[in-house]
Amino acid sequence: MNQIKEYDLVAIDQNISAIHKETKQPILLRKGQVGTVIMDYDGKAFLIDFADEKGITYAMETVSVKHLIHLLYTPVALQAS
Repeated sequence: MNQIKEYDLVAIDQNISAIHKETKQPILLRKGQVGTVIMDYDGKAFLIDFADEKGITYAMETVSVKHLIHLLYTPVALQAS
């Protein structure tokens, strides 16, 4: 099982209300929204940085591990049976 760690990319599995970092207006982070793990709270929750395509942060939220999907780049080799 791949464990989530700092700087990993993740996606959220549900909508989350947040406050826009610059405008201070309420925003909706939608299911599937991608972010980067900034801080690990004992593997139970993570501080996630949500940024636009230019890398500008629009929200930072603490999200429970149960609502995160770890995004992966490389496959795992299957064992021959």
